[in-house]
Amino acid sequence: MKWKPVSVPFLFFAALVSAVPAPAQQGSSKPTVIPPVSYDISPPLVDLVASAPPEAPTGQRNIPLRRPARPAPAPPTSVTQDQALQQLSLPLVSATPGLDFDGIGADGVTPPDTNGSVGATQFVQIVNVEYAVYDKMSGALLLGPTPIHNIWSGFNGDCANGDGSDPVVLYDKSAQRWVVGQMNVTLTAYCMAVSTTSDATQSYYRYEFSFGSNTPDYPKLAVWPNAYYWTANTFSGANTFLGANPCAFDRATMLSGGPANAICMQQNPSVDSLLPADLDGTTPPPAGEPNFYLQMVAPSNLNLFKFHVDFTTPSNSTFTGPTAIPVASFSEACGRGTCIPQPGTMQQLDSLGDRLMFRLAYRNFGDHESLVVNHSVTAGSSVGVRWYEIRSPNATPTVFQQGTFSPDSQYRWMGSIAMDQSGDIAVGYSASSSSNFPAVRYTGRVPSDPAGTMESENSIIEGTGSQTNGNGGSRWGDYSSMSIDPVDDCTFWYTNEYLTTNGSFNWKTRIASLKFTSCGPPGSPSATTLISSLNPSALGQAVTFTATVTSSATGTPTGTVTFQDGASALGTGTLSGGTATFTTSGLTAGTRSITAIYGGDANFAGSTSPVLTQTVNKAASSTSAVSSNSPSNRGAAVTFTASVTSPVTGTPTGTVTFQDGASALGTGTLSGGTATFTTSALTAGTHSITAIYGGDANFTGSTSPILTQTINQTASSSAVVTSSNNPSIIGTA
Repeated sequence: MKWKPVSVPFLFFAALVSAVPAPAQQGSSKPTVIPPVSYDISPPLVDLVASAPPEAPTGQRNIPLRRPARPAPAPPTSVTQDQALQQLSLPLVSATPGLDFDGIGADGVTPPDTNGSVGATQFVQIVNVEYAVYDKMSGALLLGPTPIHNIWSGFNGDCANGDGSDPVVLYDKSAQRWVVGQMNVTLTAYCMAVSTTSDATQSYYRYEFSFGSNTPDYPKLAVWPNAYYWTANTFSGANTFLGANPCAFDRATMLSGGPANAICMQQNPSVDSLLPADLDGTTPPPAGEPNFYLQMVAPSNLNLFKFHVDFTTPSNSTFTGPTAIPVASFSEACGRGTCIPQPGTMQQLDSLGDRLMFRLAYRNFGDHESLVVNHSVTAGSSVGVRWYEIRSPNATPTVFQQGTFSPDSQYRWMGSIAMDQSGDIAVGYSASSSSNFPAVRYTGRVPSDPAGTMESENSIIEGTGSQTNGNGGSRWGDYSSMSIDPVDDCTFWYTNEYLTTNGSFNWKTRIASLKFTSCGPPGSPSATTLISSLNPSALGQAVTFTATVTSSATGTPTGTVTFQDGASALGTGTLSGGTATFTTSGLTAGTRSITAIYGGDANFAGSTSPVLTQTVNKAASSTSAVSSNSPSNRGAAVTFTASVTSPVTGTPTGTVTFQDGASALGTGTLSGGTATFTTSALTAGTHSITAIYGGDANFTGSTSPILTQTINQTASSSAVVTSSNNPSIIGTA
C-alpha cells in the first residue's frame, strides 16, 4: 500500500446530540408473514461448481439505479459550511496493512455492488453476479469466481435460473455460518442461503421468498441473535416507489434448514433506504433488545426505528419509530445524483448521496452500545465521507461523535465503516478527481484521537483508468464493504472497485486487510503448545490436534484457536479450561507443518505454538486384474482391466503397468480407480499377467495377483480330395 500524504488542514466538529421524537412516518404496523416458496439443502458448493455447465455469454448488462421519490430537502439555514468538516490534520492512519490482492474482475454487469465478509478461515467476496472464496491467511483462491445462482443449482425455484442483483454476504459469527442473499433473476423474489458449516465451499440451506409482482430493490442484510434482519426499497411492477420494507427472517430455523418464515412490515413512501444493525464482536446485545434501523433524512437528521419480531406470535411483532437524531447539517452529495469527476473524460460517477452506506455496524462494549455508519455529503467544492458514532440506541440515541472527512479537493464517496474491539474505527471508500483516477483508500481513528477526527488516509490501490461513456457509464458502487475478523476481532477487511484502463464494463475489485497496532488485549502474555493424537498417521485417519494455552498470570485464557497446516487454515476450536481441539481426517500425505494460533481475549494476548511436524503416510492400495477374454485365440484382442482401491477415503490416481511375466506390455492411466490396456499380440501359450500400480502422492503402489491368460493356437488349414467316379473301370476317365 502507498501512503498518499495529505497537506490540506481540516476542521472537525463532534457534538453530543440527543434524539427527539419525530413525527410518525411508519406505514402499516401490521406484520405480514411470508413463507418460503421453496427450501432445501444443497450438495457441497464445490461439487455444484465443478458440475455446472459452462455459462452462455449474456452480453453486457447495466443494472439501473432506482431512486426513491421524496421531496427535495430544505437547504441548511444556520450555516453555509459543514460544521462537522474536519480541520485538524493528524498523522498517517496508524493501521498496519495486511493482505492486499485482486478479487473478482469484470463479468459483463455494472455496477459490481462489491461486497465481502471475513470468517474463521476464509474471506468470501460477492459481486454482481459472481461469488468467490479465498483463504484469509494467504489470499489463495479456494473456489470460483462462479455465478451466484450456482449456490441454488438444482433448487426447486426461480433462484436456480439466473442472477438478479444487489448481492450481500455476511458471516454469522456466533453460529459460524455464512449468509448469502440476492434478488432473483426476475427481481420479484429474494434468494437466501445459510451455510451448514463455517466452510463457504460446502453445503447450504437454500430459500426463496416471493414478493409478488413487486421488486425488493437495494436489499441489505444484517445478523442479530434472534433473526436475520433485512430491508429493501419496494417498487411496484409499474416502478412506483411504495416505501421501505423491513423484514426479519427466522434465524434459528434457517440454521437448521427448516421452513423458516419472514415477517415483514411494509412502510409508506416517506421511509426509504433503511439499514439494519449488523452485530460485530463477541458480546451480543442485551437479551430481548430489538434490532435498530437507520434512515438518513437531509438536511440534519438520522431517523432510528426499532424492530421487535415474534416468530411464535407474529401479530406481536412491531416496527416502531422514528426517533429523530439531530446531526450536523449537511447537503447530500451531488444533490443525490451524479457529479464525481474522473481524468480524461466528461463521464461523471454516481455518488448515491441519497442514502446511508452499508453496513450499520453494531457493537456492545458492556458499558455502552455503539452504532457506526456513513454516507456522502457535499464538502465545499467536492464530496466527503460523513460518519457517525451513535450510542445508547435502545435508550436515548446520542451522537457521541461525528465528522466529515474531506482533506482536499478530491471526491470521497462509497464508504463502509466498522469498529474493532478496542474502539478503533476504520472507513474505506472510493476517491477520484479530474486529475486522479478512481482509487481505493481508507482512513481511521483510535479512541485517543480528538473526537470527530480521522487520521490521514492511506491508499490500498490507486486506479489507472476512468469509467468512460457507455451503457451505465455513471454507475459506481452501489456499495463497498468493511468487516471485522471474528477470530481476533481486530483485523478489518475491506473490498471495493477500481479500474486499470479507461473503458466500460472493465472494473476490477480489490481486497485488503488492516489492523490498528493498538487493538487487541493489552493483557498478560500467553503461551500455546500443540500435540497430535496420532503421529505418524496414515492418509484418511482421523487425527486430533490439541492446543493448550497457558499464562503465568492469574486466570484461564478463553476464546478461539485456529489450527493451520502451513499457511492454510484447517479449522478452529473454542478454548475450554485452556484447551481447544480440532479433529481432521483430511490431511494429505507427506510432512505437514501444523501450528495453533491463539487469538487472545480481554485478559490475555494471543500466541502461536511451535511448529508440530505431522507425518502423514501414504495409504495402502490394492490392485486386481481381469481379462475380457480368457482363453482366447492367437491374434484376438484381449483387454486387461486393473482396479486400484484403498480402504480410506479417496481414489488412487496415476498409471498402471501391465506385464507378461517380466516383460512390460504397456500402461494405462487410472480414471475413477480403473485402468485398461488392450493387446492382440500375445503368442500362443500360457501367459502370467500382472498389473503394477506405481502409486501417487497419497497412495502406495501395489501389484495384482497373477492372472493366467491362455492363448490358443489358431486351427491349421487342410485339403480335402474327392473323386468324380469311385469305383471306376480301367480306361474310364
